[in-house]
Amino acid sequence: MNTKPWGKHLRPVLLWAALALFFYITPVAAQRLKDLPAPPAPPRLKPTPTPTPVPPPKDEDVDVIRVSSNLVMVPVSVVDTSGQPVLRLQVVDFRVLEQGREQQLTDLGNPDQVPLDIAILFDISSSVSQKGFFQFQQRAAASFLRQVMKPSDRAAIFTIAEQPLLVAPLAPAEAAAIKLQQIPAATAPVPTAFYDTVAAAAKYLTEKSEERHRRVILVISDGDDNFSSLVRDLTKAEHLAAQQGSETPASAKRSLDSRRARAVLETQKAVQQADAAFYSINPGGPSVRLNLISTRAQNSMQSIADSTGGTAFVPDGEQHLERVFNEIAAELRGQYLLQYYSNSQTGPEFRNIKVSIPARPELRVRARQGYYPKK
Repeated sequence: MNTKPWGKHLRPVLLWAALALFFYITPVAAQRLKDLPAPPAPPRLKPTPTPTPVPPPKDEDVDVIRVSSNLVMVPVSVVDTSGQPVLRLQVVDFRVLEQGREQQLTDLGNPDQVPLDIAILFDISSSVSQKGFFQFQQRAAASFLRQVMKPSDRAAIFTIAEQPLLVAPLAPAEAAAIKLQQIPAATAPVPTAFYDTVAAAAKYLTEKSEERHRRVILVISDGDDNFSSLVRDLTKAEHLAAQQGSETPASAKRSLDSRRARAVLETQKAVQQADAAFYSINPGGPSVRLNLISTRAQNSMQSIADSTGGTAFVPDGEQHLERVFNEIAAELRGQYLLQYYSNSQTGPEFRNIKVSIPARPELRVRARQGYYPKK
């Protein structure tokens, strides 16, 4: 049986059937799609409101703590019973009282590590400048500088005469020693502005010395002042009255004594504000106790020295002068620099200090008696 004619006639039939099915299904599907429920609309998101900025707190809403700390530096010399420097002490060895209250030490500058800036004041007035002894003083002072100063230390040289004169600015030991030995002695009577020169040296160290250096003012003088700004006018009046054979009125003398006392206090304050220790060597020897003027001058130097942690020496002639320089050198080699922060709010007045080494009461401790707070 031949099947080819059936295949020939079957293809058109199948094509027409497919077309009829397509046109039938399409409208039905479309209608059914229309009958389906619409998909739900996506939810509408509400916009996030912009937050209202919070204003910064007002000053009255905040507790503001203001701490005023004052760094206090106290040069302290420590020697044993034989006058030899005591080294290698620690912070815990010292006790510092300020206005009777114990202070917490923050640092201890060891003598071997803290540089020394020293101002030497040489009196060239006729009262102390006998040629032979004057040159001996120069040699002894130059030897002292070479002995006590380390490479990091510096010395400045002033002369005491009618006005303060900076002969040599801060320099190493050898340069300062050479300058010191080149100072000429006075050949005629010269006025003495002692207090003005000490105050000038204190001001110089304040400006030129580094803050955490040890500072020392060493004076070689009899301390007799007749030409500083506070005493000059009345001293002239007193001298003129003596030349005329008349005495200065008692009221003028009282005023002069008052001015001298004020000069001592202001000079003492200047040295304290410079954080310096004051030492003096009086070349007049024990004879300074033989008259009122010399005694008053020596007492004034002793007062300044005591208040700043130094001392005032009266050597008995040339044979004791070198010993005095050696004693000062020993103290400076054993001079520590105590440091602490004081929060005292007692104002700008003078604050008392007391330094001790409780565990070793046999040691000699020399320190400043107090300080004036820095502005």
